[in-house]
Amino acid sequence: MAKTSARQLPLKLRSGRKTDVRAQFAALCWRIKNDRVEICLITSRTRKRWIIPKGWPMHKQTPASAAATEAFEEAGLSGEAIDVCLGVYSYSKPHKLDNAPIIAMVYPLHVRNTHSNWPEKHQRRRKWFSQKKAVKKLSEPELKRIVATFNPHRVQKQHKLAQPAKTTS
Repeated sequence: MAKTSARQLPLKLRSGRKTDVRAQFAALCWRIKNDRVEICLITSRTRKRWIIPKGWPMHKQTPASAAATEAFEEAGLSGEAIDVCLGVYSYSKPHKLDNAPIIAMVYPLHVRNTHSNWPEKHQRRRKWFSQKKAVKKLSEPELKRIVATFNPHRVQKQHKLAQPAKTTS
């Protein structure tokens, strides 16, 4: 009997208050260059810290596809979004009255295209780093661990195992 695994379904969203604990989906954008893994980081809009693209859940999109949308809008990157959550990290997002607690789930995006124009081009910088340098540039301890332990070969193997078996007629 073939082993099947659950696939992530698109989300149906309900509204919540801005100060509730909220979820975001983040894209760990990676590529292989000269046989080495490189990670793309972008700057935040206000404090210009190095971060990964992330954003709010999107109605009728899976978490990985929402992360891929953010990667294009914030970094001008597109490619294969993989529905394997690499891990979760938390941070506080400044809000008018208080800081809003955020939980960000990280999904890998194997970058195939680097676009020269994208929606937030004039608001952010985009730069490729080795895994080791990317870890040093990031602030959040949990995100540093996710990037440091990222292994694209293991993720791609997990992704292939999770795909439904093709049937022939």
